[in-house]
Amino acid sequence: MNWSMGNVYGIDPGDVFWAASDIGWVVGHAYIVYGPLIRGATAIMFEGKPVGTPDAATYWRLIERHRVKTMFTAPTAIRAIKQQDPGGKLLKDHDLSSLQVLFLAGERADPDTIHWAEEHVGTPVIDHWWQTELGWPAVANCAGLGLVPVKYGSSGKPVPGFDIVVLDKQGRERPPETMGDLAIRLPLPPGTLPTLWNNDQGFIDKYLKKYPGYYNTGDAGFIDREGYVFIMSRTDDVINVAGHRLSTGQMEEAVSAHPDVAECAVFGVNDPVKGQVPVGLLVLNAGVDRADQDVEREVIELVRREIGPVAFFKRAHVVKRLPKTRSGKILRGIMQKLANGEEFKMPATIDDPAIIDELDERIGGIASNRRD
Repeated sequence: MNWSMGNVYGIDPGDVFWAASDIGWVVGHAYIVYGPLIRGATAIMFEGKPVGTPDAATYWRLIERHRVKTMFTAPTAIRAIKQQDPGGKLLKDHDLSSLQVLFLAGERADPDTIHWAEEHVGTPVIDHWWQTELGWPAVANCAGLGLVPVKYGSSGKPVPGFDIVVLDKQGRERPPETMGDLAIRLPLPPGTLPTLWNNDQGFIDKYLKKYPGYYNTGDAGFIDREGYVFIMSRTDDVINVAGHRLSTGQMEEAVSAHPDVAECAVFGVNDPVKGQVPVGLLVLNAGVDRADQDVEREVIELVRREIGPVAFFKRAHVVKRLPKTRSGKILRGIMQKLANGEEFKMPATIDDPAIIDELDERIGGIASNRRD
């Protein structure tokens, strides 16, 4: 914790660090409680949301009030702020000069979100990646070691201690720029999970069995020729369209580039001919007064232009909001089951269960009524 606070986040004794997370999640106990206190830094504990408590300037007020040096939040939080204040007008009322770097994690940070934050917050905006099981960042642009150039869409480079590779389904390492399953070569560094509580065999089966000699992250992506890691989606979110394995993260990146889209989610639904086809749900920026159908049509064309007709992206729906966990992760699996008309169990971590009924009216069972 002490090493990562200094070398990843650039925090020294006496600095103010803010991880805007729920204290019950790994980010909460690791980087609201233990990390800052071990480092001798000040930690901020915040209960609330980035919007509606009372407005989209909540983060900026607290940064100014407490002179925060480094902040860590989820891309979803920034997208929520952008949706409510797309022009960044509320930032102009606050002094953010103390803030030196803004870290994002928890979901893939699309380039459009990072561009918006860079422009309006005025600091380096760093996407980074890790998991509850790992306990601390595994891929990052390390502020304490000296920032390297940002590559939009990448979470940075492996943090010292993590040997990250991309594997094919047979467990062979894939060449640079090639999509596959992300894995970490054993042994794992200190601070990561040694097993599951009272379930050693479960630990082996879930994380080590699929690729012997590696920890299986469950994420898909690629590593470029300069060693930058691109996490595109969960392996479960890679969809198979007529034999083509396509990343929903890549489609979301294309959709997010539309100027009227605040946030989005793309997931696969069952199709009798192609196996699966992608569906996109869009949340628009506040103040957009165009017809939903116009935006939907433009988004479909945008994906076709950026990825190609092979994506078969022909369905997009504007919705008021997306289902998320309290920590900000979008629940794509629930939306997929709704669209497929499948049974599901309501996640205990969902932020607002009422959104499921809203979406059921909009997309429930569309897989069985798909129109080309």
